[in-house]
Amino acid sequence: MAEDNTYESMLCVKPEVHVYRIPPRASNRGYRAADWKLDEPAWSGRMKITAKGKMAFIKLEDRNTGELFAQAPVDQYPGCVVEAVTDSSRYFVVRIEDGKNGRHAFIGLGFADRGDSFDFNVALQDHFKWVKQEGELAKLEACQSSAPKLDLSFKEGQTIKISIGNIKKKDGGGAKPRPLGGGLLPPPPGAKAGGVLAPPGGQQPVSAALTNTASLFDFGSAPPATPTADMWGDFTSAGSNSSKDAVQSGWVQFS
Repeated sequence: MAEDNTYESMLCVKPEVHVYRIPPRASNRGYRAADWKLDEPAWSGRMKITAKGKMAFIKLEDRNTGELFAQAPVDQYPGCVVEAVTDSSRYFVVRIEDGKNGRHAFIGLGFADRGDSFDFNVALQDHFKWVKQEGELAKLEACQSSAPKLDLSFKEGQTIKISIGNIKKKDGGGAKPRPLGGGLLPPPPGAKAGGVLAPPGGQQPVSAALTNTASLFDFGSAPPATPTADMWGDFTSAGSNSSKDAVQSGWVQFS
């Protein structure tokens, strides 16, 4: 019953074919179209090839009214239902069946054009090639469904160990100091924050030296209590005429 509900598809349509009465086969050498009366076909009309499930059907219809003249169910190709003749590629022997009482007969089927006979042959070949592929796929699915399935799940208490090699540990003590803002490095250990580095050898810091120098220009400060000498010399003796005084005072008189 499931076969009756299958969709019927169209495989090939040829508007003109000829049907011939053929004599019984004389030997096992095959049929010859030259033995038929090719100029006197018994019927001419339209041919259709349809498919319904795995079966193909060759239908001969009236080209004007569409009335069915004969039908040939095909269950395999090549096979006994459709057989090519030995002397031409345009003619075939087809076994037609009467669906009402189950009678069958062999007729000659011919095409006026060689291309039409080629299409007829290819349509049947393609259909049964598809049937074969579907059968192999069904067998494969059946074998896979009947085969035991591989259980890859973890059982209770089962563990897995993963070993990862070639991983180098980072040395945490050898990290370089990060520069401060502006690209400056932090002060070395022992230096006071915001101070000036102490010079080596106990020398006076630069800031102290600058402070002492600035005191020389502080004219408002008192002179030392006991000056040892006048650093500018004796300006009063520079203007005298005595060369002796000039020598004592350290000045040279030019004439």
